[in-house]
Order: sequence, then C-alpha cells, then structure tokens
Amino acid sequence: MGSFLPARVCPLLLVDGHHLLWSATFGFPAEIRSRDKSRELTGAFAFFALLRCVVRDDLDTTAPEIIVVFDGEQGSAARQTEDVDYKANRPTTPEALKPLQFLQPVKDGLDAFGYAWMEIENAEADDSIATLARAHPDRPVRIMSGDQDYYQLLDTDNVRIINRSRNAGKRVIGPEEVTGRFKVTPAQWADYRSLTGDPSDNIPGVRGVGPGAAAKYLAGGLTLDELPESGRLTGTKGQAVHDAWGDVLRWRDMIRMRTDVPVTAHPTGLPSPELPKAADIIAKLGLW
Repeated sequence: MGSFLPARVCPLLLVDGHHLLWSATFGFPAEIRSRDKSRELTGAFAFFALLRCVVRDDLDTTAPEIIVVFDGEQGSAARQTEDVDYKANRPTTPEALKPLQFLQPVKDGLDAFGYAWMEIENAEADDSIATLARAHPDRPVRIMSGDQDYYQLLDTDNVRIINRSRNAGKRVIGPEEVTGRFKVTPAQWADYRSLTGDPSDNIPGVRGVGPGAAAKYLAGGLTLDELPESGRLTGTKGQAVHDAWGDVLRWRDMIRMRTDVPVTAHPTGLPSPELPKAADIIAKLGLW
C-alpha cells in the first residue's frame, strides 16, 4: 500500500464532506443521542468517529494534513444546465435530507479544533478536491470517499482513494484495481462511464451498453474521441452508440472533474492537530 510514499512526507487527506456526512448518518451501527435523549447526534458524532478511524487505520505514514470539502449549495447548477436530469433521481424527503441537520455542528467542530474545511458556493466537492489533488502532484494525496468518480484521479502515482465502507485491507484503492476490475485505465474513466452510465448521478449511458461492451470499445487505451473511426462500433450496440453520440460526449463532460475551482483552503504542508475522540468534540460543542 505505501511503498510509493516518500519518506517523512506529510500526506494530504482530502475528505468528501457530504459523502462522509451521509455515511455517518445512515451507516453508523448505533444511534447516538444526547444524554436527555431529546436530540439525535448520530451524524455529527459518527462523522468525527469515522474520520478518526481513517487516520488511525488507513494511513501508513505520518499524521496527515486534513482538509474537509463540502458541496456548495449551488454546486450542481452548472451540470444541471447541461442536463436537467443530472442528480434529479436523488430523494428530497425530510428523511433523505436528515444528514443536513448535522452539517453546521460538523463545521463548528472542525473550527473548534483547528481543522481546515471549505465550501465553494457553485462547486461540487469532487471538483474542489480534484483541483487540490492536481495542484500537489509531488505530495501523497488520500481522498476519503466512496464516490467512484474519483477513480479518474488515479492516473498519477501520488493519489489513492480510501473507501471506509470496505473491509479492512481493501479500503485503499489504486489504479491497479480500476484496471483489474473494470478493464479500463483511470484516464479512461469518464469515457467508460459516459458509455455505461452512472446511476448515482442519474446519467443513463447508452442503452444496451454494459461494462463489458464499454471496456471492449476502449480496449488498448482507446479514447472516446477515437472510437467512431476505430471500426469497433458494429452491430446493434455499436449503432446505439452512434445514435447517442452527442449525449455520450455531453455525459463525458459532466463526469469529468474540474480542476480549476478557485479553492479557498490552501494546504500548508504541515500535519493537522491530532483528532480528538468524537465524544470529546461533541462535548466541546455543548451538544451532550
């Protein structure tokens, strides 16, 4: 896992804040409530508990510099201009949006203990994280998220993804997993997903083209732009790709992460303070 890490280099841990908040709220094994049982605290408590676990269990080097990145309130607007269906499948019921009640306490907790975080009004967290990752090519970067869109950033040796929902020993994801599992390279990820679709973002992909067909179309490092002249788009599936070509290119542009976000958090190169126990953070905020 860590053989490529330069010695004595402080890694940069970029945390997909909303993804962690949703995982904390809905995936934590026990409900956490205030001592008088009047308030649920699960999302805030679990956010810090899971973050502490990553630092303790899933990094194999010195203490990291941590930056938590949240989605901006209008972060999806630009992509929704391109496609009104982008993320339109996400539920908006009070229960589905339950994690948002913990957003401010989490930010308060980060501030209270000196942890950097940012939220750009018109940017999604993955674009902000991609910008930070690309800006530091000579530094080990870890991205804490279960979002597969980050696979496209694994085209360099310094980036790895940590998916805490996986079993121990399988949480750190590198380019070899993308190639082994999906038969495409990280650099081809947006091309691949534009063909197969991405249900989490409500991107349908080409009807009838699954992972196997998409991987065959892109075999040998072929790019999406080279596909129409490759001679590979034959039969019914090939015709479907031809027919949806304009949409495919648009979907690829939506899937590609931006790396030009005007970020407001700037890495210092120094480790963040040691993260306290989640219970101590909740106590500091006076929420017990």
